[in-house]
Amino acid sequence: MTALFALATALLWGLADFGGGLLTRRMPALTVVVVSQVVAVVVLGVIVVATGGWSETGPQLWYAAAAGVVGPVAMLCFYKALALGPMGVVSPLGSLGVIVPVSVGLLIGDRPGLLQFAGIGVAIVGIVLAGGPELRGAPVQRQAVLLTLVAAFGFGSVMALIAEASSTLTGLFLALFVQRVTNVAVGGAALFVSVKRGGRALPEDGGGMKAVVVALPALAFVGLADVAANGTYSIAAQNGPVTVAAVLANLYPVITALAARGVLKERLRAVQAAGAGLALVGTVLLATG
Repeated sequence: MTALFALATALLWGLADFGGGLLTRRMPALTVVVVSQVVAVVVLGVIVVATGGWSETGPQLWYAAAAGVVGPVAMLCFYKALALGPMGVVSPLGSLGVIVPVSVGLLIGDRPGLLQFAGIGVAIVGIVLAGGPELRGAPVQRQAVLLTLVAAFGFGSVMALIAEASSTLTGLFLALFVQRVTNVAVGGAALFVSVKRGGRALPEDGGGMKAVVVALPALAFVGLADVAANGTYSIAAQNGPVTVAAVLANLYPVITALAARGVLKERLRAVQAAGAGLALVGTVLLATG
């Protein structure tokens, strides 16, 4: 069950990142984040009411609130790092966030077998390579590296926090709702500040709010896929070794790269193909260990 839900997480996160990447080509990244999360809040609110999730209110929801604060901050750092570039360095470094939940798993007593330890190492290398790192003298600003490492730590922290936010299915719905409400509050505040400083909230091509409305189904998909990924990861982490769940869930860069290959006809670089292959080998080792 752990492997199944963790791989579902990788699929959902990979598709959400791919969709979000396409949308940010047409509208500001903060707008994509805020609108997609608003849709998620509405859907989760209905689910919480329908399932009686309010009865699961407790101190563990502070983990969800913390994840809701850390997530947007990490994403903003990541976008800023991507803007500073080069993306071929920034993107793979962002995947190193897997180290956080893996470390947490080891600290709480996870003891993977020899094959699983090998699988963790091979899969992490594959995840980094799948991002297509630029290996030949790409100039990298120190600020870009720092922002990327902050983002990676944030992404990993969200995984660790959301896994602790609930212990039941209805409680998970409530935890995800709290997380997304916090996401919207933090992201909305950042968008407000950005606009006040001269930034834009709507597409530049003249479509304005109409363009956002037209893109609403795609925005909804991104938001709901991201929510579902958080949910499946929480289930995976609670039903098996966190170390295994975290590594398998972090295969999402492979999914994003394959989606870009299939939909946009982007050619995988040799290093990305090698990374995808290593990630697959690592997955097999984790499953058989």
